[in-house]
Amino acid sequence: MYAIIETGGKQYRVQEGDVLTIEKLGVEAGETVEFDKVLVLAGEELKVGAPYVEGAKVVGEVVENGKAKKVIIFKYKAKKDYRKKQGHRQPYTMVKIVSLTGEAPAKKEEVKAAPKAEKKVSASMKKDELIAYAAEHGIEIDAKATKAVIIETIEAASK
Repeated sequence: MYAIIETGGKQYRVQEGDVLTIEKLGVEAGETVEFDKVLVLAGEELKVGAPYVEGAKVVGEVVENGKAKKVIIFKYKAKKDYRKKQGHRQPYTMVKIVSLTGEAPAKKEEVKAAPKAEKKVSASMKKDELIAYAAEHGIEIDAKATKAVIIETIEAASK
């Protein structure tokens, strides 16, 4: 199931669980946002609005507010000694889509109840991931040790 919503003058195709970076909204992190401007709602059947689908809502949870990378605007005119440099950082809001049509979110307990696949230690893991893995499994390691030593310690303790 997906929907096409309009916000900030732009249109986005969204599904449950998607994380979007959209134009800044005046909402704090952790709060919920409702998008009423739903253009298309597709599930078992396709509903197309004229211009919006009536009664359809998309609910999202604000993950964070921030600023994008700096964009440099540099203007100059050749041979005229004219140069102008400006920078701009566009503010954004990052939203995680919780549900479509405004219904309650999918049952999270069932999803959490499913057993997670056991992560295996590999050389491709970062050092902080290895430290977190060791802490999770109750393995004592020296955080200042090299990555190779940490992997050896974890493998020795897991045998």
